[in-house]
Amino acid sequence: MAATGEEAAEMDCISRVSLAHPTVLSLGGSSEPRGEPGETASEGLEVVTAAPKKPINSSTCEDYHLLENMNKLTSLKYMEMKDISINISRNLQDLNHKYASLQPYLDQINQIEEQVSSLEQAAYKLDTYSKKLEAKFKKLEKR
Repeated sequence: MAATGEEAAEMDCISRVSLAHPTVLSLGGSSEPRGEPGETASEGLEVVTAAPKKPINSSTCEDYHLLENMNKLTSLKYMEMKDISINISRNLQDLNHKYASLQPYLDQINQIEEQVSSLEQAAYKLDTYSKKLEAKFKKLEKR
């Protein structure tokens, strides 16, 4: 079962969504003492990456929507796998029924094979016996 229409758009959207980058703050690289008169606490902090443009709540909401889309996609994949397994099960049942219907013929083939084998053995015994009789007949003719 392939995803079409709206589901395909959702899957495409999921593949393009990137996680929000957290803001990374670091203290100033120097180990010099701070606290000069007039210096504020924020002067010693340096922003390494840009802060998110949206508030934290909208980021959480985006994460929720991402998880929701991922769950929908996973659900679709499981439904596809369920359909595939149902088809495999049906095909296996069909094959089992066909095999069961062929079983009498397979038994007949096995029976014929056993009979052919025993006929071959009888033919070899008959051949060796006829060769012995021929040898005796030639021996009696010579006398």
